[in-house]
Amino acid sequence: MATGSDANLQRRPRVLIVGGGFAGTHAAKALGRLPVDVTVIDRRNHFTFQPLLYQVGLAVLSPADIASPIRTILRGNTNTEVLMDEAIGFDLTQRCVRLRSGVEMRYDYLMLATGATHSYFGHNDWAATAPGLKTIEDAIEIRRRVLLAFELAERRMLETGAHPPLNFVIVGGGPTGVELAGAICDITRSYLRRDFRHIDPAKARVLLLEGGPRVLPSYPEALSLKAELQLAALGVEIHDSTIVSDVQPGYVVAGGQRIDSVVTLWAAGVQASPLGRMLGVPTDKRGCVYVNAKLNPEGHPEIFVCGDLAHFEQNGKQVPGVAQPAMQMGDHVARMIAADLNRQPRPAFRYFDKGDMATIGRMAAVADVQWPFRAKLSGFPAWVTWLVVHIYFLIGFRNRIFVMWQWIWNYFTFTSGVRLIYGSQSLPGWPRHSAADEATPKTQAEAPSPRNSAAAD
Repeated sequence: MATGSDANLQRRPRVLIVGGGFAGTHAAKALGRLPVDVTVIDRRNHFTFQPLLYQVGLAVLSPADIASPIRTILRGNTNTEVLMDEAIGFDLTQRCVRLRSGVEMRYDYLMLATGATHSYFGHNDWAATAPGLKTIEDAIEIRRRVLLAFELAERRMLETGAHPPLNFVIVGGGPTGVELAGAICDITRSYLRRDFRHIDPAKARVLLLEGGPRVLPSYPEALSLKAELQLAALGVEIHDSTIVSDVQPGYVVAGGQRIDSVVTLWAAGVQASPLGRMLGVPTDKRGCVYVNAKLNPEGHPEIFVCGDLAHFEQNGKQVPGVAQPAMQMGDHVARMIAADLNRQPRPAFRYFDKGDMATIGRMAAVADVQWPFRAKLSGFPAWVTWLVVHIYFLIGFRNRIFVMWQWIWNYFTFTSGVRLIYGSQSLPGWPRHSAADEATPKTQAEAPSPRNSAAAD
């Protein structure tokens, strides 16, 4: 074994996995077949299928549809235990992880796969006003804000005969931003259209602000253009080359203009989990740990860093922090530990890119397929491909059946049964004007004209 002493050979190696996401669960499942003892540590008790978080945030799916208890996923592994706790420090010399509960756990192998969180580019005070989307809690908060905006508008309309403009602003035109923008348009124009008596949800505006020249910048330019056209057809107003300089309750400042916003959502940047920097090894500007071809920080063959937390380069480019590489890295860690146990050389990791896809709305998506065939799809074919892939990768038979049924039901009935509002009944920045003020609300012309919108087309 590459990391053990002669004394260690008398016992089974201890593998400590910190993070129960795609990489962590894949590694743990594969290690279930090896003569090792595995401990999975996560501060939450469940695995979340993050690609569908936005559907929880927009009331299409329930949290239980896209999450499964980690213990349930790994209950078939007799050599695996799950601990609900949080790593807060490391002693690399003693090979020890310190947990928030006060426990110190020793390891022969350590795998870190704690993912990433939101980056507000030095403006962390914006987080309270513009939540991002990384966890179930984030999705429920987004759902609360979006649905509450319509409820408050209905109430204000009944009281005063007018309501503030329902502008929904999404900052960031990557896959998450595109999916959120399209989904908000879907629910306002399809699912909420018959639910209110005093307001017309279809008149809500959805503004997508992207700092670069096009949305989905990591996709081929032709697919980005098709995504913009599909977003425009849904009613999304795209403002590219627009830098956000301030986010405040009730408005954002972008491109030198103030844009009124009843709900602001953040999808503009991510940074790695702080655990990467705690290791004391080289990291990039986002906090991702530089790893070699064996997924190790230099000088630490007993440590593996995977998923969003890893800075791994292939063909001169950093492998993206999405689900595919994380799953493949987790599986590969198990193969390398197996090689150590058999006293064989560790195989180098190679990412097999199967493609990227993003859903835009009802029957609208883009897909850059690399396997099992090469194709660039958009519209309905891309949407069907996206649906099949996401159903396939959902954890658990029950989840697949429930999600498939929910999608079919929503598709044919234009209804959504998860429109529940929990928590506070107030929104940051919701105007508290007098009845006289409300009689002459600000016009929607205060938002800048989009470069690409359904009206412009």
